[in-house]
Amino acid sequence: MGFFNALNTSASGLTAQRLRLDLIANNLANANTTRTAEGGPFRRRVPVLATRGGGFIQMLQGFMKGGSWLDRAAGLSAGVRVTAVAEDTSPLLVRYDPGHPDADENGYVEGPNVDVVVEMVDMISATRAYEANLAAIESFKRMATRALDIGRG
Repeated sequence: MGFFNALNTSASGLTAQRLRLDLIANNLANANTTRTAEGGPFRRRVPVLATRGGGFIQMLQGFMKGGSWLDRAAGLSAGVRVTAVAEDTSPLLVRYDPGHPDADENGYVEGPNVDVVVEMVDMISATRAYEANLAAIESFKRMATRALDIGRG
């Protein structure tokens, strides 16, 4: 476990949360888009996050095999990565609007599956996670500075 692993872990969290916020902003911007380049209404996009490197299972397996404490702790500081950006497959919202250019013969229009309330909740969650990663980086910087102060005598 290196000295900067905690910093790298928090940095990966910052990157993942920034992408998450970008996708939320894109979803909100397209909340009323009924026609896309691919055809049909816009579909909500969500990031797929995964642990980077080891996780709890790898740490447990290392512990079961009698690995050292450092080997087990290294699995905890691997961070997160974005494996894909997936489309939400929930049903599209249908509303009656016979005057809309994309309305079918019965007057119904298929709209995006973007719920503004859900996006706002996700945005608050992503913001809090981003702030938590920043706080961890600040704590790391304070600890590193104090360690250097000890070395100076």
